[in-house]
Amino acid sequence: MYAIIQSGGKQYKVEEGMTLDLECLGVEKGSKVDLTDVLLVKAEEKLYTGAPTVTGAKVEATVLENGKGPKVIVFKTKKRKHYRRKNGHRQLFSKVRIEKISVG
Repeated sequence: MYAIIQSGGKQYKVEEGMTLDLECLGVEKGSKVDLTDVLLVKAEEKLYTGAPTVTGAKVEATVLENGKGPKVIVFKTKKRKHYRRKNGHRQLFSKVRIEKISVG
């Protein structure tokens, strides 16, 4: 059994027991989260597709940790104008473990 969910503008294929990094969900470590933007669910021999989401379907997950990703350097320059700007960015993330996939 697997599902395709949407979180933070990205789509992920998830299965029960899987861990993955999502964009920051804004909840504390150890709390339960219901992800309701489920686009597709494959259960045994049935395939549930949504338009755009499957009604009544949800994915239950537990937040394992919140953190920051690796630093990405953004460097802007313009030739012959002596224009240089250097910025760094670290994206916030939430590491979650998928507990249960259910279809309404």
